[in-house]
Amino acid sequence: MSAVAQSTRGSTKGKPPKERGLHAGQGRQGLLLVAPTLVFLAIIIIYPLLRAIYLSFQKDEGLDPATKLFVSGGSAGLSNYTHWLLQKCGNVDCPPGTIGALFYDALWVTLFFTAVSVIIEVLLGIWFAMIMNRDFKGRGLVRAAILIPWAIPTAVTAKLWYFIFAYDGIANRLLGGVGISPRLWTSDPWSAKFAIIIADVWKTTPFMALLILAGLQLIPGDVYEAAQIDGASKWQTFVRITLPLVKVPLMVAVLFRTLDVLRIYDLPAILTQGAGGTTSLSMLVINQIRQGGFNNASALSTLVFLLIAFTAFLFIRFGGADVIQRPPSSKKKKDQEPAVGNPVAANATSMGA
Repeated sequence: MSAVAQSTRGSTKGKPPKERGLHAGQGRQGLLLVAPTLVFLAIIIIYPLLRAIYLSFQKDEGLDPATKLFVSGGSAGLSNYTHWLLQKCGNVDCPPGTIGALFYDALWVTLFFTAVSVIIEVLLGIWFAMIMNRDFKGRGLVRAAILIPWAIPTAVTAKLWYFIFAYDGIANRLLGGVGISPRLWTSDPWSAKFAIIIADVWKTTPFMALLILAGLQLIPGDVYEAAQIDGASKWQTFVRITLPLVKVPLMVAVLFRTLDVLRIYDLPAILTQGAGGTTSLSMLVINQIRQGGFNNASALSTLVFLLIAFTAFLFIRFGGADVIQRPPSSKKKKDQEPAVGNPVAANATSMGA
C-alpha cells in the first residue's frame, strides 16, 4: 500500500507546475498605469468619432426649401447618407456638377489612386529594400539618402511636383527632348491622375522600403546558404524563401499605405485642386464643409471611416497583416507529455509480477 502511495506521489511531482497569471494587485496597478493613456485616447479618438456619427443623423442649419424659413436642425434620419449613397438632394436627384453627384466619381478616383500607388510602391519598395540589404561600401549613406523624400512634408512635396509638372516645367521639357508634345499634367484627366500617383510614389516608397528592409534583416543568412548548396536559382530563392519569410512585414506595410491613400487629401488638393476629375473622398468632405453642410460632411466622413475600417479588417483577417504580433496560442500538447498511464495499476502489475 505504501508503494502505491509513493508511486502516486511521485507521479504528481513529475507534472509541470501550472502557470500563474497576474494577481489582483498587479492587475489594478497595471490598469492605473494605462488609465491616463486610455483617457487621452478616448478624448482625441473616440469622442470625435462618436460626435461625427451623431452629427451625421442631424439636419444642417439653413433655409427649408419647402417653407423658405430658417431651421435650426433636428433629426435627419438617414437623409444625409442617402444624399451620398443615392445622390439625393432633398426629394430629387442631385443635379450634375453638385457635390452630392460627385460621390461615386470621388470613390472611384480614391480606389484608383490606392490600387495603382500601392502596387507600384510595393514593387519599388521590395527592390530598394533588397538593394539596401546587401553588404556594400556606402550602404549607410544610401539608407539615409533614400529616406529624404519621405521626410519632406507632403505640402512641400506637392508644391515641388507642381512646378515640375507645370506646362513649361521639367517634365514637359524632358518629353519635348524625345519628341513628345507637352502635356497638361494638372488639368488633363489621365495626366492629372498619374501626376498625383507619381508624386505619391516618389514620397512614400522609402517608407515601404524601410518596413520591408526591417523584415529582410530578420531572415538568417544560413537559409540562403542552404538554398545555394541545394542549387536554387536567385528567382527560386526570392520566391520560395524571401517572399514567404517577409510576408508579415510586407503585408503590414501594404496595410499602412492602403489606409493612408484611402484618406488622401493634401497631395491632390495642392497639386491639381481637384481638376481633371482628381477629387478624392477627403476633398469632397472638405468641400462640403466649406459650403456649410457640416452634418452632411459628417455622414461622408463616417462612410470613409467605415471603408477604411473594412479594408483594415480584410487585411488583418485574410491578408496576414499581424500588426499586434500576438504570441502563439497555448495549446494542450498531450502527445508531448510522457505516457504515464495509471500509476496505481502499473505498480500493482509490477508487484504482481
